[in-house]
Amino acid sequence: MTIIDAHHHLWDLDVRDQEWIEGPELAPLRRSFLHHDLEAEAREAGVSATVLVQTVTVAEETPEFLALAAASDLIGAVVGWTDLTSPGIADELARLRSLPGGGLLRGIRHQVQGEADPDWLTRPEVLRGLRAVAAAGLVYDLLILPHQLSAATRAAAAVPGLTFVLDHLGKPPIASGELEPWAGRVRELAALPNTVCKLSGMATEADWRSWTVRDLRPYADTVQDAFGPRRLVFGSDWPVSTLAASYGEVVDFTGELLNALTPVERDEVWAGTARRVYRLTPVATPAQPVTSPRTG
Repeated sequence: MTIIDAHHHLWDLDVRDQEWIEGPELAPLRRSFLHHDLEAEAREAGVSATVLVQTVTVAEETPEFLALAAASDLIGAVVGWTDLTSPGIADELARLRSLPGGGLLRGIRHQVQGEADPDWLTRPEVLRGLRAVAAAGLVYDLLILPHQLSAATRAAAAVPGLTFVLDHLGKPPIASGELEPWAGRVRELAALPNTVCKLSGMATEADWRSWTVRDLRPYADTVQDAFGPRRLVFGSDWPVSTLAASYGEVVDFTGELLNALTPVERDEVWAGTARRVYRLTPVATPAQPVTSPRTG
């Protein structure tokens, strides 16, 4: 079985701070997570290729990630950041793609979850930027909260030529066990054909210390039913995921959550959808993937 991790991060605190890592609960993340750390974790878990995703709204990060991906035999694509509201976004996207590793830029993301305006995604200047992302042949990763799902749906309807990839299921309230109104809103988004969902970030939306697969299943089942396996991708969200689970545990519980699918459907979630969405070249299957079982 081939596994593509379509969502992970890297950061080097010697290069720049990650200001979002603050408070005692996030203290385990307050260190550098570098390529060699990723490679050790990913290879042990049986992952063959990955998608590196931006972490901060700093212009210098994306060129650094592109150069890193160009030198890596594991990172197959980069989802970077640029200012969607800039009138010069088309020129900036062209500049990024001209840099070393620029051909590996496959998507753009902004931390919309931090925007106070719940309708930020439908602002005219943002829609203009999203159209430029589409014109550049890139996808757009949605980092949003449940109350922003309706605006995301309107944005996806307004820019039908752009593929919108919902990160972390739209961050449902797994810890509280509530399904609505998140489930209804995510189904509205999934009704649009230009949308995809990442099966990622679930354990960190649950109780970090006591979650079980049973807690995650209603949310995973909702997006499996809404999007279907050809529009679902696996993502580890490493190293943020380590707050609640190891890399191997994330791979293992994802496998449990997919156990009702056929082998062909599981292959789509593990690799096929990611290949299409992020235009990844075929990768070889690891000889002996190693995972850490976890049940619940």
